[in-house]
Amino acid sequence: MNEILTETLKKLNVGEMFEYTGKLIVMRDAAQKRLVEMEVKGETLPIELKNALVFYAGPTFSKGNIIIGPTTSKRMDRFLEFLGRHGVIGTIGKGERTPEGVETIKKYKMIYFVTPSGCAAYLGKKIKSWKVVAFEDLGPEAVYEIEVENFPLLVVISAL
Repeated sequence: MNEILTETLKKLNVGEMFEYTGKLIVMRDAAQKRLVEMEVKGETLPIELKNALVFYAGPTFSKGNIIIGPTTSKRMDRFLEFLGRHGVIGTIGKGERTPEGVETIKKYKMIYFVTPSGCAAYLGKKIKSWKVVAFEDLGPEAVYEIEVENFPLLVVISAL
């Protein structure tokens, strides 16, 4: 993510809608757990997280199309400290965050977006390209990099 986008994100207010065009890192529980385990072992992480936006989702595929919708964010809060330490600028999911998650967002000056749930086919149409970037063996819980255009986001928490 470039500095121009970072400055754009800083101008957003809680409750404001934003259509994002650019790259997202997609991952859920299993991938984040594996990344944390790698860090504990002193291993090099297979992806760069600095200034990334992380989308909590597990894509599925139908007839060559990617179908993707957000997953519950508070379930991911146990990994939020890890993401913050590695420079993630924000996360995208659905639902509320735990009190600890909110504090971590504030501590690392992050932003939390929600995106519409229940409309994975619609969100899938916003994806221009995708690739697996780590842990292919995890299937839908692998780490994906997706390129999106006009991806709908709503600011829920901003500490930028």
